[in-house]
Amino acid sequence: MLGITRRAKNGIELRVHPTLIPHRRLIANVEGAMNAVLVMGDAVGPTLYYGAGAGAEPTASAAIADLVDVTRMHTADPEHRVPHLAFQPDQMSSLAFLPMGEVETSYYLRMRVEDKPGVLADITRILADRDISIDAMIQKEPPEGEAQADIILLTHRSIENKLIDAIARIEALPTVRGKIVRIRMEQLN
Repeated sequence: MLGITRRAKNGIELRVHPTLIPHRRLIANVEGAMNAVLVMGDAVGPTLYYGAGAGAEPTASAAIADLVDVTRMHTADPEHRVPHLAFQPDQMSSLAFLPMGEVETSYYLRMRVEDKPGVLADITRILADRDISIDAMIQKEPPEGEAQADIILLTHRSIENKLIDAIARIEALPTVRGKIVRIRMEQLN
């Protein structure tokens, strides 16, 4: 589960969802009740902050820290205090938060289809018509006697609304069986 905040060309992305990430990334090794924050800095590059993030003690610590912050804000001299979250009001911009449909990311797609000629061509045409490029693809050979195969596609970065439209059109094909599994992917470069 990733919470992602990113400045994009046309606004700010704020999103939380299950996400596939490369296993070679340090954040991929965060397990159990631990949390990590990966920050990309202009001068230092990526930095990772790691620690306990669930359970009674971390939750109590966070709640007490919030109460201390609120009390400090009300008792400090307004001319000499550090503003909330350390942002100076005159330094904040009015960038828009992007709706989820305008977010750009890569995707893992898994679908079950009839194992016959032309099925893959129909699927790739729908994706191409929406400017969705395929990064990798695998089609599993169906077991002996079965007439359906699984196709797994990884896409390059694309706009969420375009992918949702493509999925609806692919699921409507008579050769596609059931719902398509979609998981967002991030490279965290």
